Parts: sequence; C-alpha cells; structure tokens
Amino acid sequence: MTTATALETGAILATARRARVQADEAEAQILAAAVAWARVHETEDVDFAATFGDTPVLIAGEGAPYIRYDAISEFAAVVGLSSASGRNLIGQALELAYRLPKVWDRIQRGSLPSWRGRRIAEETLSLSQEAAAFVDQQVAPFAHKTNLAQTQRLVDEAIARFMPAFAKKRLDDSAEQRHVTFDHQQVSFAGTSRFWGEIDLVDALELDQVIAAEAEALKDLGSDLPLDIRRAQALGNLARGQLTIRPEAGPATRDLVLYVHLGADGLGRIENAGPRPLTCEQIAAWARIPETRVVVKPVIDLNKPISTEAYECTDAIREHITLRDGTCIFPHCTRPARSCDADHTVPYDEGGETDTRNLGSLCRFHHRLKTHSGWYYTELEPGTYLWRSPHGYQFLRDRHGTEIVTPRPVDPPGD
Repeated sequence: MTTATALETGAILATARRARVQADEAEAQILAAAVAWARVHETEDVDFAATFGDTPVLIAGEGAPYIRYDAISEFAAVVGLSSASGRNLIGQALELAYRLPKVWDRIQRGSLPSWRGRRIAEETLSLSQEAAAFVDQQVAPFAHKTNLAQTQRLVDEAIARFMPAFAKKRLDDSAEQRHVTFDHQQVSFAGTSRFWGEIDLVDALELDQVIAAEAEALKDLGSDLPLDIRRAQALGNLARGQLTIRPEAGPATRDLVLYVHLGADGLGRIENAGPRPLTCEQIAAWARIPETRVVVKPVIDLNKPISTEAYECTDAIREHITLRDGTCIFPHCTRPARSCDADHTVPYDEGGETDTRNLGSLCRFHHRLKTHSGWYYTELEPGTYLWRSPHGYQFLRDRHGTEIVTPRPVDPPGD
C-alpha cells in the first residue's frame, strides 16, 4: 500500500467515525425531545393514555408517566416514523429517563450511543421498579460495550431476584412454548421440506450430539458431502432408526455438564444455557431425569496460571481459557469460546509460551484475521485484551464487551 493510499484509507475511517459520533449526538437529542414532548402531554387518565396496540399495556414501565394517546402521531410524523414506531421511541425514552436514570445520564452526556440505551429499555419495560433499578445499576457502567444477550441475562436475573411470582409463571408457561412443526405445504422443487420447533434444553443438547456424531460417522464411511447436508441425512437416519452409530445396550445416558454458581438468591448458571441465570428448581428438574448423568465440574481458580512446554494446550489449559474468556476475544465477536481456537498471543515459534497468560480464544475467522491481515492484540491482564487494527484503531476487549479507546477524530482547522 502506498503512502498516499494509506493516508486516503485512514481519512475514510476517520470520516466514518466522525459521522458515527455526530449521528449518536443527533439520536440523543431526538430521545431528549421525545421525553420533553411526553412531559407536555402527560395525563392521569389511564383510559386516555397511550398503550401498545389494543391491550392496556402502557408504553413505559411502572413509575413512568402516562401520556395522551393522541400525542404520539404528530411527533412520529415529524421525525419520519410511523405512529407505531413513534410510540416505541417515546416509550423507550420514558423508560430510560424515569426508570433507567444511570443509563439515561450516559446517553445525555454522550458516553453511550442512544441505540444501545434503547435496546436496554426494550428489555426492561415489563419489570417492576425494583427490578429495573437493579438492571440500571448493573448495566450502566458497561452499557457502551455489552451486547443484547448480556442485557437479557441481567433482566432474567432481575426477574428471578425481585419478581419471583412472575418468574414462576414464566417457567410454568414455558411448557406451552414447546413444539415441533413440519410444513409439508411448502415442499421445494428439490424435494425438501422445512420444520422448526422449540424443545427442552437438555433434549436439544442430546439431539445435537447424536446428529453431530452421526454426521461424523457418515464422513468416516466416505461421504464427502458438506457438514450441513450430512447433518440433515443424520436426522433422517435417526427418524428411520438406521443410525450408523449405535448406543450401548441399556437405557441411554446423557451428560448434563453444569458450571454451577449458587448464591443466596437461589440462582444458578449453566454454560450450555447462554449462560443465562436459571432457577435451582429448573436445574434440579433436569438432574432428576432418570437417564441423565449430572457432571459437576470442580471450581477452577482462573487467577492461577497454567502452562506446558508443548505447543498444544492441555485439557486443563483449554478449560481455563474457555471459562475465562467466555467468547471469541476479537472486538464485538460473540462466538462461544468452547468452539474457538486457542491462540498464542506471542507466537510459539517466536518464543511465546503455551501459558494461560499467553493464550486467547479466537474463532477460526478472527484467528486467520489476526495471523494474516495486520490485526494484533496484547493481553493486559487475564481476560482483558487491547487490540490494534491495521489502521491503528485500538479496542479494549474484556468479558463485558468491546470499547473503542482510540481518541475521537477532530475536524481539521479551517482555511
């Protein structure tokens, strides 16, 4: 790349980032205007208040003001939205200003993009005031780099902590969500059919394991078809009882691997579930299934480094970095660490040790990117990484998410 080209591409990135900053500032102003508009049109008459659809669900959570239903459409039209989209915008703005004040303050100070705040508000609308305050307290310091899944886990934890009756009802209702549906009316020209469903987690894990093993067995028998096709064939074999692999005689045993952290609040976490918080009752129900073998892993001290003289990681080292990183450590990537490569931060052939302090979890794509395209990173401390892009942008990545730490570009001086 020539010097002129490098300067040009650097200017393009600076322009894009400057535009992103300006757009975030404009979106924050729109949210503030939405709150101001709502305050002008407050009402104490619930029957005259804006709700979602035809149901008496108010557009923001408990503790936020009611606004007149006829106040939404004009504001929405002015900012180029439909009435329904405008109702969502105003509802989320009220949720932030009244029930998530710490997140709202960050948006108005310019340290948090409004779209991130709106995603959090969307998840907390149904929470009690106490539960919403808990989410606000926990997520506000890291809201600029958390993803939606992390927010949803916090919301689930808040429901379990502060809304036990609602949590139990949601668990009871979840049984009705289970289904397996086949669509035989939309058969493709190639003779394929679609199906979808929702089943119990442990059933899904076991089904996935059986299909993966059968797909691998088909490959060992000489099939050169892509993995997705072999998985589809494996499911057909399972349906016909013609599996290449055969379970051992006797009832099938399935392993439920639990990384359990239990507190006084009665919550547990299991890696295979996201790891979203689960009630002890749910975990116990799985453990009571007769053909399920519960494997409780010993606690690992993630602050104690492990190393080996060999290039390949030991099982203990692999488990250590998997639990520490959680996901691929590349900026914004959310691929689970258990399916990632163990990357030597300092390459092994350049003197880097196979040590938990010199290893990070990288998915295959980002592993190649780091190896061949000019991206590199430094491990500041266990689980915290500083990345540098080919054009010099720097990103801080830890278990809370990703934060860009390169100073914002400034406008060039005038003529």
